[in-house]
Amino acid sequence: MELRHLRYFVAVAEHLSFGRAAARLHISQPPLSRQIRALEEELGTPLFVRTKRSVALTPAGAGLLPEARVLLRAADALKEGARHIAAGDVGALALGFIAVAAYSVLPELAPEFRRRHPGVRLALQEGTTDTLLAALKQGEIDAGLVLPPVDDGSLRYVPLFHDTLVAALPAARRPARGGSISLKSLAQEPFVLFPRQVGSGLYDLIVAFCRRTGFSPRIEQEAIQMQTIVSLVAAGMGVALVPASLQSMRRAGVAYRALAERSPAVEIGIAWRAADRAPAVQAFVAVAQSLARVHTKRKAA
Repeated sequence: MELRHLRYFVAVAEHLSFGRAAARLHISQPPLSRQIRALEEELGTPLFVRTKRSVALTPAGAGLLPEARVLLRAADALKEGARHIAAGDVGALALGFIAVAAYSVLPELAPEFRRRHPGVRLALQEGTTDTLLAALKQGEIDAGLVLPPVDDGSLRYVPLFHDTLVAALPAARRPARGGSISLKSLAQEPFVLFPRQVGSGLYDLIVAFCRRTGFSPRIEQEAIQMQTIVSLVAAGMGVALVPASLQSMRRAGVAYRALAERSPAVEIGIAWRAADRAPAVQAFVAVAQSLARVHTKRKAA
């Protein structure tokens, strides 16, 4: 038995006319009659009583009609569900993110994705770039907002957002309100920085920036999370260079200052498994890239 046979049966049963049912189904009447006859033969019982002037349901036909409607609704729902899955509109997506992304990319990206794909459950997991890339490879998360470089051939990566560096200073040493500060003036200060293995790209960028300015930073304290780095600065343990977007993380005892020197760009991007064709992942990457294009246009305007 095929679904089309049930559709033909329901159409005739609802119209009690082969002619009107054929018009509704956009087929001619003779093929419709043949299909109904074939269904009756398969079931081993007549479904309609036919006369020259009328068509009526037999008891077997009347009993089959509600069941056929249920089956057809279920088939339609299954087809609609498959379309939603293929479009990335339903399912689940585990997203890892670094702390910096929580103050730059994520606040706009997560709500926009939920708005466009409300049927996808988004599970968030914070980590460092090294742990998130490892989690991606092991299948523990589906995508990650990370720092470059992403050199693993099994992963794909595209940039999304570019930031600048600012100085995070103990508030007691802050210069005049609103003023910038020269990076050179921090040459003798102890620095707070994360270990290189946590995010080699940003680590190397910060160290190279200092060296280009004329000194190598004296790293006396290390911390894995940006929030901890800022807390150590507030405690007077040293100074730090952090992405400018982190300034929205208000912390008593810390003053953020722009740098007089031109800052290199701090890049944040999205990584996912190259072989992953899950519609929800592809949909998330597409939303992330569309927002990145909007930001690029804003900056260019």
